[in-house]
Amino acid sequence: MRCRWTGAMRILGIATSVFVLFGAALSADDNWPQFRGPGSRGVSDDPNLPETWSKTENVAWATKVAGRGWSSPIVWGDKIFLTTAIKLKGDPEKVKPGLYFGGERPTPKVPFRYAVVCLDFNTGKILWEKTAYEGVPKFGAHLKNTMASETPVTDGERVYAYFGNVGVFAFDFDGNVKWSRELGAYPMANNWGTAASPALSDGRLFVIDDNEKHSFLSAIDAATGKELWRKDREEKSNWATPYVWKNEKRTELVTCGKNRVRSYDLDGKVLWELSGMSSIVIPTPFSVDGLLYVTSGYVLSPKKPLFAIKPGASGDISLDADKKETSNKYIAWSNLKAGPYNVTPVLYKDVIYVLYDRGFLASFDARTGKALYDPPLARLGASEHYTSSPWAYNGNVFCLSEEGQTLVIPTGGTKPKIVHKNELDELCMATPAIARGSLLIRTESQLYRITSKNRVAAAQ
Repeated sequence: MRCRWTGAMRILGIATSVFVLFGAALSADDNWPQFRGPGSRGVSDDPNLPETWSKTENVAWATKVAGRGWSSPIVWGDKIFLTTAIKLKGDPEKVKPGLYFGGERPTPKVPFRYAVVCLDFNTGKILWEKTAYEGVPKFGAHLKNTMASETPVTDGERVYAYFGNVGVFAFDFDGNVKWSRELGAYPMANNWGTAASPALSDGRLFVIDDNEKHSFLSAIDAATGKELWRKDREEKSNWATPYVWKNEKRTELVTCGKNRVRSYDLDGKVLWELSGMSSIVIPTPFSVDGLLYVTSGYVLSPKKPLFAIKPGASGDISLDADKKETSNKYIAWSNLKAGPYNVTPVLYKDVIYVLYDRGFLASFDARTGKALYDPPLARLGASEHYTSSPWAYNGNVFCLSEEGQTLVIPTGGTKPKIVHKNELDELCMATPAIARGSLLIRTESQLYRITSKNRVAAAQ
């Protein structure tokens, strides 16, 4: 899911984000404005975050959310935003956890209501729920996907919600629609539905739509909704969220596809490209300490790469397969068998932790790519079903299974050690948000705010 600031935070600055929580000033660093938070990393330095919880333990509140959606919650100040899609006729089909064939579904013939929901951070009360669109979907979705899987993004002034095949909708913090824009509706492979979230930087919203008919990358003026440019892409269906990489040399927009990883400048010009990804691409790029990490690992693909890329690249930086290269001028290192399928890795304390859908964990030195576990692939011994991306804080990595169990694993060592198993006993596939000493976990039916015992008492 670069430094701790997003482009949106740079625009507004700390001065626009002063709130008070438990008598302490709240800085802009306490916001979680996009998928996987600042820098798309899924990491926090807050020492007050909880390590244990259940459906009742360390729960500040739990709020029912209508409909179904696997978009992550985002946070700005005292407001939490998420999206949902409410089926207006009939009940949603029960979801089976795990990897399996046969999850594709026909296009529904009943209407859905696509909505943006705003909750109060302190109480969990729903402040407003606004309909972005209502109608029969133009295409279907995989049984495990939803019509609201794209995570919204905010700049502290507006929240931007993208529903694939429906459009982009901008709301102010009071729930007023500021603008909306249709981008077209296109079929996805196997009718699996869409999932790539938008990215935001310096007043521009970036939306990627890799599909079976007409793939493109679009830049939209965040204030007005005007489309500034659109670039066609030689890609088929992908589900990877784009990433704005602000490195020491320039700002780049990094997009992952099965044909090519491509980096664009903010005017849509391709800066560099890289081949060698798997046949389905889902994980989100991210950067730490000057290196960009991109990966993909569809389970049936022979290619499952994890690349560490240096800034300043140009042209085709692909590795020479005939020479069995693992690095070159702009690729610091690579591991061609380490990539995960659905899950984005987390980098914490100079180590990349890669969680695999079947319940295995690997760790690699972030600077060299050296495998740190012995053996390199460790079975966690709990669930075999993971879609939510891991996160890290307080010296631990957290892995949330589809069944709602979070494994707490201390960092370091040659083997993972599970020190806590936190149970919510409900389907979970959204990646949590972290803000203001709290963990926000979305289950199939509700949103939990998990926090430490003293903060629970203060909230009640």
